[in-house]
Amino acid sequence: MRRRSVADGQEAVREAVLFRPDVALMDLKMPGTDGFTAIRELARVAPSVRVYVLTMYDDNDSLFAAMRAGAHGYLLKGAEQDDIARAVRAIAAGEVIFGPSIAERVLHHLNSPPAEPIPFPDLTARELEILDLLAAATPTAVIARRLSVAPRTISNHISNILTKLQVADRTQAAMLARESGLGRN
Repeated sequence: MRRRSVADGQEAVREAVLFRPDVALMDLKMPGTDGFTAIRELARVAPSVRVYVLTMYDDNDSLFAAMRAGAHGYLLKGAEQDDIARAVRAIAAGEVIFGPSIAERVLHHLNSPPAEPIPFPDLTARELEILDLLAAATPTAVIARRLSVAPRTISNHISNILTKLQVADRTQAAMLARESGLGRN
């Protein structure tokens, strides 16, 4: 195994293009160009170079962002040298490798049902709450009491809701909300 160290993601891409290694070991957080950007760029300019992430970032956002960027594996720093070497050989042979705890999370993510999309993503949480009550035919005064605010505040929220949903009145907003499953409580 021939090793070359680089200082940042841009240099990693340049070296990979020049030397075409089988595997590039990449961290995610580096000075200059970060690992996510470098992985995407490597996939574009040197698709034969397989990228293996070796990082201290143990969160799902980093893991899945790296995989979406084009990484072929993910291992946490602190892993045994033998495990790293074995993973590099496996990646070079075409496998996708995760550290044990990472693999469990990937499997859990793949086996979990997809999250339901949030209806009306342009609305704030409070506006969505009010729209839900509108869809249930709740009068403004009752909404105001339930949410412990002034009726005028509710009217202002409803006005914002109508604008964001691009509807003319609260009846149209309520119908649209019911079609999306709101108002059934």
